Formats: sequence, C-alpha cells, structure tokens
Amino acid sequence: NSKLRHVEKDVLIPQIMRERAKELCSDKVQAFTKCCQETGLLMVVKCRQENTALKDCLVGYYSDPLFYEECKTEYLKQREEYRATGIKKKRQKFTSNV
Repeated sequence: NSKLRHVEKDVLIPQIMRERAKELCSDKVQAFTKCCQETGLLMVVKCRQENTALKDCLVGYYSDPLFYEECKTEYLKQREEYRATGIKKKRQKFTSNV
C-alpha cells in the first residue's frame, strides 16, 4: 500500500529530501562552512556568494519533482522494510571533513 499520510508527505519525505540534497550539495556546504570559519562575524557580507550557491543548489533539488519522487520511493521502501521486519533502518549520515 503506497498511500501516504499527511505527516509522511509533509515531514518525513521532505526530511529525506533535505538530507540527500545536503549530500548532493556537499561541495557548496563545505565552501560555505569554510568561508564562515575563516571570516567570523563578517560572514554575512563576505560569504554571500557561497551562501547563494548553496541555497541555489538546495532549492534546485527541493523544487525538482523527479527528486521528490526518488525520495518518496526511498521512503516507501524504508517503510515497507520496517513493516516487514519491525526494525527501523538508520539513514547513513553525511559526515563532513570540516
């Protein structure tokens, strides 16, 4: 059964989308993080370019209907495995070398 509840559509699938988008935009996440660490309080002004590149990358994924469908399929697969086994699969977290 692939019917989705409100919480799945509005919370759980977007959560997978955010995690995957961060992984896919990891070069921009690292560039922004590095800029912030190097500039301190001036990061709002000095890291504007890195921040824009990161936002553009993330929003590009968030607004992509195919990406949503991929994440929905991933969620449904995880849900099916959980229902069959009772064991919740932990998502592998992206670890940054920063």
